[in-house]
Amino acid sequence: MASIYDGLFDLNVRKACVNCELDLTKSDSADGPAVFLIFVLGALLVPAALLLDHIFSPSLIFHAIFWTIIALALCVGMLKPLKSYIITLQYTYRRSDWDETENEDAETDTDHEKNS
Repeated sequence: MASIYDGLFDLNVRKACVNCELDLTKSDSADGPAVFLIFVLGALLVPAALLLDHIFSPSLIFHAIFWTIIALALCVGMLKPLKSYIITLQYTYRRSDWDETENEDAETDTDHEKNS
């Protein structure tokens, strides 16, 4: 299974899939993966930090260092798979964004209606 990304630490998507030659330039995940991660990790990490503070009562500097490392590791580690998943969902459920012939047919139909 080939990667859809240009490099190991790069979030830029290739121009085409190595296996099936699908044009990936039409993919647009925008800020979806990042926003989803912010909400989900925020909802998970804040209660975890409060629970850890309640049980062990560590210093504030420990919280600052520990939770920063955990949050960054989870965000960076989950961003690529989540972006890939969003692109897959877009291809699965909004295939009209990917099919050139379907878009061209729709534009042609619209042009014919305007000329009538």
